[in-house]
Amino acid sequence: MIVVCGIASEPPIAMVCAELDRLGLAYVMLHQRRFAHTRIDLEVVDGQLAGRLTVDGTSLSCAGVTGVYTRLMDWRQLPEVVGGGDDVAAHARQWHEVISTWIEIHPGRVMNRAAATASNQSKPYQAQLITQTGFLTPPTLITNVPDEVRAFKSQHGQVIYKSISGVRSIVRLLDDDALSRLARIRWCPVQFQRYLRGTNVRVHVVSGEVFATRITTDGVDYRYARRYGGRTDLTPWALPDELAQRCVHLAARLGLELAGIDLLLADDGGTYCFEVNPGPAFSFYEANTGQPIAHAIALALSR
Repeated sequence: MIVVCGIASEPPIAMVCAELDRLGLAYVMLHQRRFAHTRIDLEVVDGQLAGRLTVDGTSLSCAGVTGVYTRLMDWRQLPEVVGGGDDVAAHARQWHEVISTWIEIHPGRVMNRAAATASNQSKPYQAQLITQTGFLTPPTLITNVPDEVRAFKSQHGQVIYKSISGVRSIVRLLDDDALSRLARIRWCPVQFQRYLRGTNVRVHVVSGEVFATRITTDGVDYRYARRYGGRTDLTPWALPDELAQRCVHLAARLGLELAGIDLLLADDGGTYCFEVNPGPAFSFYEANTGQPIAHAIALALSR
């Protein structure tokens, strides 16, 4: 039995569920917004995890779960919690604590455990782990001192800026408009990097299987180029064996069964890694390339 945790309508969740249906694999949808109607009882007996999940009146043993795919959002933002009052919020908090604990200690395959995703909460820390697997990272400055940024820009020419944390941000050039607002960083450190030119590649690693997408764009951040009238084209691409193995090693180094690795094949000949996403929205890449990423996830969860 496979358990899928999250919002059923979210594209990555929906695509994995559709593939599980197509393959005839048994699974339960642990719908995050239905926390009031889903029960979980856990206990550890003689060092072994025991317990039962009850979903829509159906009860199953936690011991019979082979794999878990999870994309839980912040429970505090759920509509049921926002408009539900203190008692609902308390129940939601307790339910998510139990579910998160079970996911963390479940002995089967999990995509992904919170412990493994933690490196993405600090981009500087994750960058140190990335370099240990042979990838380059761009020259980087993290500061809340405007004069340091100006000196960094003087040294490296074109510079981009983005968030340090795991919260998604749009990568932007440090242009004249941004420089005019530079004093604001005194209230929050920001990450600045030398702008590198080259070919973007998104690599999805699914339990050792590799899917690479080559990206051509006229935007600084290809994810948002179309929003601002730009162009982004995605095509499947076969990674050289050595690079593919390095990506598999990086995912394993971070303890991730599922990873979205952002690479740049730079014009200077270097292979740079910007970050590793532990909860990749692979649906965007699969929809544009036809790569069977959801299929690979479904099969991996069944093993």
